[in-house]
Amino acid sequence: MGELSVQALNDLLADENGLFSIPEVNVNEVWPRIFVGDASIAQDVSGLQRLGVTHILNAAEGQSFMHVDTGATFYQGSGITYLGLRANDRPHYNLANHFEEAATFIEEALDQENGQVLVHCREGYSRSPTLVMAYLMLRHGMRACEAVSVVRARRAVGPNDGFLKQLVTLDRLLRNQVRDPEGSGKGVTHDVPSTDTAVQ
Repeated sequence: MGELSVQALNDLLADENGLFSIPEVNVNEVWPRIFVGDASIAQDVSGLQRLGVTHILNAAEGQSFMHVDTGATFYQGSGITYLGLRANDRPHYNLANHFEEAATFIEEALDQENGQVLVHCREGYSRSPTLVMAYLMLRHGMRACEAVSVVRARRAVGPNDGFLKQLVTLDRLLRNQVRDPEGSGKGVTHDVPSTDTAVQ
């Protein structure tokens, strides 16, 4: 075991040969009532309704090729609640600025009876799974390695190294909050090791 690192998270995302896979389907349920998907499912309102999706978090709102140009008006009349984040899939982009907003939106969706949320980006591969991983850390007290493993077990994903670094930083912040209860947030729900050794 060693210090949690981007490489350690990449090792969890890759197969035994160190290779990364691409998603085989356009949407997967990665946690009860939380789906991660791509642009095609996000733009298929009837498909979303068949899945029972009540909320959509678009982690790639925008009009460029790497974004998904939907919005609240796109889902008007469907009963779907929408949140759009204009995030870029680049390592230097500070996706962590959206972690708390996204976690709150997901939490509020699941608090509703029969609530189900789709978190998507262009490919459902980097931005959206990172936000779900952050939610699992913030609201379920998971370590970064656990959150990555949970999502990867249900969908082939590959957040860029910049996003993984932001999850490592979040992991350290949450561990520090557990050690210092005066600064603890609502997301930390269980004890973690008191050393800097990460489970890998």
